[in-house]
Amino acid sequence: MTSNTMPGALSVPMPQDKKTRDEDAAGLPTSRLARLRLILAFDALLVEKSVAKAAERLNISSPAMSRLLAQIREIYQDPIVIRSGRRLIPTPLAESLRQRLRAIAAESDTLLDARAGDSPGPGPGSAPARPTVGPAPATPIQAVPLSMRPAFILEGAPDPGAMARKLASIGEAAPPQMKLAKYIALTGAGTSGSRPLTLDEADEAFSVILAGDADPIQIGAFLVVMQYRGLTAAELAGLVRASRRHCGAPGLSAAHADLDWPAYISPKSREAPWFLHAARLVAKAGHRILIHTQKKSGNHLEAAARMAGIGRCLSAGEASAQLKKDHIAVIQLDSLSTQLHGLMSLYGLFEMRSPLNVLVAMLNPLGANTSLLGVSRASYRELHRDAAAMLQWPNLAALGNSRDVAQATPFRSTTIFRLVDRLPRKLIVPSTPEPRAEPPIDLTRLEYWDAVWAGRARDDRAEEVIVSTAAAALLALKRDEMSYAETRAEAKALWRQRNAG
Repeated sequence: MTSNTMPGALSVPMPQDKKTRDEDAAGLPTSRLARLRLILAFDALLVEKSVAKAAERLNISSPAMSRLLAQIREIYQDPIVIRSGRRLIPTPLAESLRQRLRAIAAESDTLLDARAGDSPGPGPGSAPARPTVGPAPATPIQAVPLSMRPAFILEGAPDPGAMARKLASIGEAAPPQMKLAKYIALTGAGTSGSRPLTLDEADEAFSVILAGDADPIQIGAFLVVMQYRGLTAAELAGLVRASRRHCGAPGLSAAHADLDWPAYISPKSREAPWFLHAARLVAKAGHRILIHTQKKSGNHLEAAARMAGIGRCLSAGEASAQLKKDHIAVIQLDSLSTQLHGLMSLYGLFEMRSPLNVLVAMLNPLGANTSLLGVSRASYRELHRDAAAMLQWPNLAALGNSRDVAQATPFRSTTIFRLVDRLPRKLIVPSTPEPRAEPPIDLTRLEYWDAVWAGRARDDRAEEVIVSTAAAALLALKRDEMSYAETRAEAKALWRQRNAG
C-alpha cells in the first residue's frame, strides 16, 4: 500500500502492532523516540550507579529499568555496569561514553526547562524570528555538567553547568595543589554530582601526589573518595601509569624480566607462602621471575626468601642483574619508591584499604611482558584486566583464589581473567579433591614450609597448591601455546625434579 503523502513530507506508517513498530526481531528499539529513551536510561545508570535509583530518577519501575539495561547491553555487546558490593561499576566502554551521554541528557533538560534561562525566548515587542533554511547551528556545550539538572534550583544557587565551568577553568598553568583540588571535587561531589576521572586526569592527579606537591589533607581526601566510590579501569590505568613513570619503570618487554609477580600480603595473614615455591619451580624452568612486595609483609616473606636462597635486592638494577644469574629476585617497594612506600603506610591512619593496594599490584617495575596477580573479587579481576588493556599491556593473568598474591586454591573452581596478546580471555579451572592436610610437628611455619620443599615433610595438600600455582604461571607465560592441563603436567614434572642435580 502506498501512502498519500506530499513529496518530502514525513512518511507515517499505517498502524501496526506496537512491537513490530518500535522493535526489531531481536526486541531492540528501532524508533528514534525509543532509542532516545535508552540514552536517558544509560545516563541515569551512570549517574546513580543503581538500577533502582535510576528507575526512580526516570519515574519508571525497576523491572522496566532492568529491561532498558538489557537492551543497552545487547546494543553495545557489553555488560555496561558490573556489580561490586552494593554499587554498579561502569565498564571501560560505559566510561568512554559518559560525558557524551551527560551532555545530551543535560542539554535536553535545558531545552525543556522554561526556567533555565539559557536560551530566552523573544520578549514583548521584539521582532519575530526570521525563518531559516536547513538545520539550526548547534550550540556548543562549554563544559559537560557533572550531574543531572534538578527539578528546581534554589535562588542564587549555581547549577551543575556553572560548577563544571568553574572546574574547567583550572588549567595547565594552575598550581599543583589547585589541580589536585579540581580532581578531588570532580570525584567527590556526591553520588549524583561527581564523575570518575579519565586516564589522563588520574595520571595528573596522582603525579601531583608522587611529586610531593600535595597537601597531606588532599592526599587523604583523594584516596578515601576514590576508595569509597570505587575505582574505574581508566582511573586505575592512570594511577599505574603515573606510578611506573615515577619509579622509572621501563616499557613492557622481555628485556629485564619475563614474569612480574606482586606479593603485597597483609601482615595479618597466616597462610604459608607456598607461591614462593611455585615461583622457584618456574624459575628453574628458565623464566625470570620478579617478586615485589611491601616491607613487613605477611607470612615472613623476607625470611622465607632468605631461607630459599633468594636475597633482597636494593634497587631495580640489582634485581635485573640477579634475574640474569638466578632467574628469580625479590625487591621491596621502599627500594623502588620511598613515596609509594610512605603512601602505603597510611593504612594505619585509615584502617582500610585504598587505591594504593590495587595499583601496586600493577607496578611491574622491570617491565615484564607478563603479569600474574592475585585478586579475590571478580569485578576487581576484570578491573585489572581492563586497566592493563588500556595501558596496552600484552599479557596478564589474575587468579581469584587469594587477595594479595597469586597463589592458587585448587580445591574450588577458579576463573582466571586473562589478557593474551592484548585480547581478553577467561579460563575456568575446575576444582580438585582436597587432600588431608598434614599439620607440622615440632616445626615453625617457615621450617615446615622449607621441609616440604626439601622433601623432609610430605604434604599432599601443599604440593597441590604449589603445582597448581606454578601451572597458572606457566600458562600466563606460554599464553596459547599450551593448555592448562599441559602446563599442569609440566609443573608436576618440575616439582618432582626440584631437588635433582
